[in-house]
Amino acid sequence: MKKIYVIGAGVEGEEGFGSRALELIDAAQLLVGGERQLDLFPDFSGEKMVVGANPSKVIERLAKETRPTVVLASGDPLFFGIGRLLLRNLPAERLEFVPNVTSVQYAFAKIRVPWDDAVFVSAHGRGVRGAVDRIVANDKAAVLTDAVNTPAAIARELIERGRDGYAAWLCENLGTEEEKITETDLKGLLKVEAAPLNVLILIKEYETAEARYVPTLGIPDDQFASLRKLITKEEIRVVTLAKLKLRHDMTLWDIGAGSGSISVEADHLLPNGQILAIERNPECRECIKENLRRFNTRNVTLVEGHAPECLDDLPDPDRVFIGGSGGHLWKILELVDKRLPADGRIVLNAITLDTLTGAIEFFDNAGYEVEVTTVNIARTRPLTDYKMFEAYNPVYILSAVKEG
Repeated sequence: MKKIYVIGAGVEGEEGFGSRALELIDAAQLLVGGERQLDLFPDFSGEKMVVGANPSKVIERLAKETRPTVVLASGDPLFFGIGRLLLRNLPAERLEFVPNVTSVQYAFAKIRVPWDDAVFVSAHGRGVRGAVDRIVANDKAAVLTDAVNTPAAIARELIERGRDGYAAWLCENLGTEEEKITETDLKGLLKVEAAPLNVLILIKEYETAEARYVPTLGIPDDQFASLRKLITKEEIRVVTLAKLKLRHDMTLWDIGAGSGSISVEADHLLPNGQILAIERNPECRECIKENLRRFNTRNVTLVEGHAPECLDDLPDPDRVFIGGSGGHLWKILELVDKRLPADGRIVLNAITLDTLTGAIEFFDNAGYEVEVTTVNIARTRPLTDYKMFEAYNPVYILSAVKEG
């Protein structure tokens, strides 16, 4: 079968195509693209096919097509473009990509700012919250918006999170006669009704006081909102996270999250993952909400309900931490065992021998590899004349790995 050429259209119209791209288009018998791209070639003598709301029809056609074919895309087809869809559905050896200047590159050039250190975010499909999660984690962002997740909606979400220290450039209708670039701030974006075709560039100028938290392991206990000091102590937290052996893209269940301190600290260890903080106590849930806001977490979702009943609809975990079981430890472990993949890891903190022995019995019967670490913590008492130590109850940290 003949090769399919996927050619990027620049922001300058037909003049933006290189000589090789124009030769490939001229030799094609089928030209596929959006209406705007197809309109660039009114004299094309072959067949044109519009990529509409249902691209699956285009994929079906391309899979069977034997004639010379060109697919037109905006800018670089592999940059938030149709290239990813084509690679998922067609043999890679049939595709050849001819990239052009993207709207994001063009926008940065227009405002005369380097873009090699920027993060690129598409709000389409990710939603406002997901897009803003990525933005707040970086100093410079280029955002591709859509009709629902508009520049104003993104600005509103940032302001509500107390992250309003961004300079903004709204770049509309780039490369057309209606091209317009507006330099403003987040409050200014609230007043703008942006054109459908836009690139939003956000550059952090300053941090608000609430947003100046720098991620570290072992956040002091008194920085968390907690109910009657029901919190995994700082030193225990660090050891627990080490035993979980988290990788950047894992899914973590935090069962009996309490104040959410484990979830908060794990958030910075899982930049591409997700954390489900599961808590049944309404008062504890309010503390979790406050701590998620206070520490500007990006990947933590609060799950309100009783384990194990509320676990059924959650995505399968790679790691599970159990800080509290509400008296249902065995049932929780049975469900987790069914959902955990081979080599998955469970870490359980116990302060009573009953919990420890019950968990060990389960894991021995289920064929897990088990390790128990006892941690004894004593701290000096603050604001006293003598440096005396105050001891805390020992904690048993149980690590269990599911064998393949």
